[in-house]
Amino acid sequence: MPTTESATHPTIHWTEADQPQTARWRSERGAPAPKRVVLADDTLSADTAYRLACEGTALLWRGDFHNARQLLQAIARRVDQTPARKQRKAPKEAVAPAEAFHLYRQAQAQRARVLNMLLLPINADYTVPLRRAPNVHAACLAAWGPANAAEGPAVITLRELQGLTSTHEWRRKGLEIPALGEPPLNRIHPHYGVFSPVRGEYIDLVAKAPLPVAGTAFDIGTGTGVLAAVLARRGVAQIVATDTDPRALACARDNLAQLGVAKQVQVVQTDLFPEGQATLIVCNPPWLPARPGSPIEHAVYDENSSMLLGFLAGLKAHLAPGGEGWLVLSDFAEHLGLRSREELLAAFERNGLQVLGRLDAKPLHPKATDATAALHAARAAEVTSLWRLAAAA
Repeated sequence: MPTTESATHPTIHWTEADQPQTARWRSERGAPAPKRVVLADDTLSADTAYRLACEGTALLWRGDFHNARQLLQAIARRVDQTPARKQRKAPKEAVAPAEAFHLYRQAQAQRARVLNMLLLPINADYTVPLRRAPNVHAACLAAWGPANAAEGPAVITLRELQGLTSTHEWRRKGLEIPALGEPPLNRIHPHYGVFSPVRGEYIDLVAKAPLPVAGTAFDIGTGTGVLAAVLARRGVAQIVATDTDPRALACARDNLAQLGVAKQVQVVQTDLFPEGQATLIVCNPPWLPARPGSPIEHAVYDENSSMLLGFLAGLKAHLAPGGEGWLVLSDFAEHLGLRSREELLAAFERNGLQVLGRLDAKPLHPKATDATAALHAARAAEVTSLWRLAAAA
């Protein structure tokens, strides 16, 4: 059945017991609701489900919740198995890194499209009306805010509900950040929709770089607030942390308060720089110049390098005399052929900046040493750098 959009939110339509049904369509990434929806339950085979999903037909689940999870895993296995006919047609010659990256993203998008065809109902009070369904109320409350009975029931993809509940566990347990000191006051609690600081090497660089003269610091694009917290732990007395995302701002405020450094850090909603100047300005922009496919991917993909270039363009004007700008950036994009080192250095020069020094770190995440991981050659060569920049004389 077709999907329509009301004045307040998108809706999804289907037929059940010969009666038309409507519910709110929830999608964090803003994906349109499927145009074709059929009911599915425990009698549906994985092969049939996979075929329907590949054809663009969504499956609104009416069976056991745990069986829905198993079905999703079975569909994923079929997506990940390359058919023999495609293996025969695959080109034997090596492809350029940039092309390999784009093919990888296309494959990931196609995989997500198929897996997102398995849908679940969710009531207005954040209960899932299925057998053996878990209690997801706390996770939904944290992500969406208080339930509104007037909005009625909704439909969500099983994958998105799984992401929502797993993120809630991240938020509940927190992530230990050694650079913040000893437990228990060294945990960051990411909120739903805010990128988790799992790449520890960039945090360590900010924790170890020599601080410039005492004064105010800016943390541009603060996210969870982790870098502002590291600077506060290092003794920086006044820090302004900025972001444009309301979820990130709330997350940063919560983390900074829990870490006991809220008095040192002012959290401000603005694009890039706050008003005034600082003796230290830190920015860890998204590392890959590509279009994000969902809100959370804005922490990874920076289309046309807009945040990176915006930071470099405004840095000189916001640096106090004798101040430094710390650009924390991976060279992963360089190894993928998406941006060259020469382009980065030219951007420094074009914006009246000179390099005072650079600290490097190799990534520690598992994919850096996994030869079977996608884009392994680029991952293995990757280096994360903290560029110490100042206004050119």
